[in-house]
Amino acid sequence: MKAVFVLFDSLNRHMLGCYGGTRIPTPNFDRLARRSVAFDRHYVGSLPCMPARRDMLTGRLTFLHRSWGPLEPFDNAFPEILHRQQGTYSHLVTDHFHYWEDGGATYHNRYDSYEFVRGQEGDRWKAMVQPHWERLRERYHARQFSDARRSYFGQNIINREFIREEKDFPSVRCFAEGFDFLDRNREADNWMLQIETFDPHEPFTAPARFKEAFDTGWKGPIRDWPRYGRVDELPEECEELRANYYAVVAMCDHLLGELLDYFDRHDMWKDTALVVTTDHGFLLGEHDFWAKNRMNLYEEVAHIPLFLHDPRRPDLAGTRSAALTQSIDLAPTFLDLFGAEPPAENEGFSLCHMADGTAMREGALFGYFGGAVNVADGRYTYHRFPEDLSKQELYQYTLMPTHIFSPFTPEELSEATISPPLEFSKGAALLKVPVIERSPMYNNYGPGALLESETRLYDLETDPGQESPLADPAIESRMKTLMVRLMAANGAPPEAFARLALAQAEAA
Repeated sequence: MKAVFVLFDSLNRHMLGCYGGTRIPTPNFDRLARRSVAFDRHYVGSLPCMPARRDMLTGRLTFLHRSWGPLEPFDNAFPEILHRQQGTYSHLVTDHFHYWEDGGATYHNRYDSYEFVRGQEGDRWKAMVQPHWERLRERYHARQFSDARRSYFGQNIINREFIREEKDFPSVRCFAEGFDFLDRNREADNWMLQIETFDPHEPFTAPARFKEAFDTGWKGPIRDWPRYGRVDELPEECEELRANYYAVVAMCDHLLGELLDYFDRHDMWKDTALVVTTDHGFLLGEHDFWAKNRMNLYEEVAHIPLFLHDPRRPDLAGTRSAALTQSIDLAPTFLDLFGAEPPAENEGFSLCHMADGTAMREGALFGYFGGAVNVADGRYTYHRFPEDLSKQELYQYTLMPTHIFSPFTPEELSEATISPPLEFSKGAALLKVPVIERSPMYNNYGPGALLESETRLYDLETDPGQESPLADPAIESRMKTLMVRLMAANGAPPEAFARLALAQAEAA
């Protein structure tokens, strides 16, 4: 077996033609749907970026006990399992620079080899001690300009001075490195290639030719990086932001098309699996919000695209699966493709067994650490928040005490205790670290970041846009019971139930 895994970031399902999108022509995603199984009920797990990747690699939900952080010593990463059990070679090509920050530094080393493509967003790539800030200030909108050291905005502006031609764009270079691997290795057997690009994550920067179809007539400074929060921009500014997102999606579609051409040219469909998905979606003004992290986990963020081509089942090409799936299913899928056994801690199910629509789960649990716990059953979504986000009892359980940019502070660790092993920690005791308001994550992607905190129930059949919360005590009770059952199966710590006023006994 051979496999190619393509992972985009912030790719909106509802923008793709094969999922009903009409705003952006996506001929290559549509073409992929004709060569694969498209999953119609695929959901996220833990959010945002690195928590999502921890789920993907380990086959376990992590947001109930940990925020953004590295893989832990007790985690099972599927590339290592493939190596140990089947001798499968794994190679990662990525421009996702969070892998090299404090909160992600243990992920890429789980692969046999890796290629890091530089230059996305705030990647500390190019060094300019004295940039021409006054000249650059005129080029960029004030909301995405900064001349502060170590700011994402400032570093992105410097990086973009070195990304001039299409061949320079990190996502283009990612796919080029992927083709380089395939040119050297496609005739070999027993390998897995992961091509992962940060696009279409903000800032929405693409070569000019991809923007032409979405030109808004905008005459102002560069405006391609929306705030995380409520929409307060003028209509023409909103349209420019959205148009730049459309351009990056169009570029992603083009790059995917080059990969599909490669599969066609070398007849790889007969012996190479192909999996294409994303980590989460992105709000472009829906529900009056931009981005993610700050608001309820609406369908635009939580309900994501997924495609699977399994060369053992060519009869399924062009079909749809209504099975309820989520990101934790990726790890057992790759293990299944190569004939490896999943570890006992795995919570996911192989997509290969759900490609024909076979149901393997009754609910999908997802969320941000410290925010709502959310559950979907295929028709309803239920979003349960603590009564008071600022007063909840909340702990991080870890042996790798780092946040996205930094280690845990001494202040955070001063009240840490040693927790007995949790169900999934393989007998290892853990640091139990109280979450405090001065934690670096608190107001970034933690409890202090949220602008919405109202418990809601939605009926996606009658209200697919989630515009009118449903008041139905019987359905809410059923969804609450499902939530508790899934949390208990995950081994959630006791306070995870208490903060939501849930009793573990309700799982019975």
